[in-house]
Amino acid sequence: MKYIIDTNSLLALIRYYIQMDKDNILMDFFKNHLTSKQFIIIDKVLEESKYVSQGIILNYLSFLSDKSFMKHAELPFKTENIIAPSPSKFIRQVEHQFTNNIIKTSKKLTNEEYNSQIKLFLENADIKQILVSLNIFRTGELVTIVTEETEISNDNKLFKKIPSICKILNIPTITIAELLEKYFFINTSNLLQNL
Repeated sequence: MKYIIDTNSLLALIRYYIQMDKDNILMDFFKNHLTSKQFIIIDKVLEESKYVSQGIILNYLSFLSDKSFMKHAELPFKTENIIAPSPSKFIRQVEHQFTNNIIKTSKKLTNEEYNSQIKLFLENADIKQILVSLNIFRTGELVTIVTEETEISNDNKLFKKIPSICKILNIPTITIAELLEKYFFINTSNLLQNL
């Protein structure tokens, strides 16, 4: 199983867990799983991490700025040339299933404006994580996206959020808390006593 971790999950990892990790248990766990390629951070997420909350992610997870660690772990996962397994079908899904039609109608976008928004959407971190997932599935491996987003609120955005799109594509999603629980509370129930 591989886990693709989004920017908000990295932020939650820092704010709620790593800051209390006095013995570096979680830090070492996270680094080991990145090195073994069970955890994936894509280039777009790493780029976003530089600007979120004044760079707190890279301040705490400084190994994500360490060139030798990144080279050894083969990170970040490059998405520049990644495409959907069935590109034309995927574009139709973007236009018809991933678009929040109520917002599209209310914004009264011209076709040119809408197509421009689609282009931007296809380059953002969220959709790149989904494309990476689809390509991993194609190899026969299981993959889950780790995200703090929910299906409920869309913030009046033109495109649906990660969990909504993943539901359409049958890509599992979990939160960082669920990921940590999966590893620590099931396998090593005394972790909390060590933190």
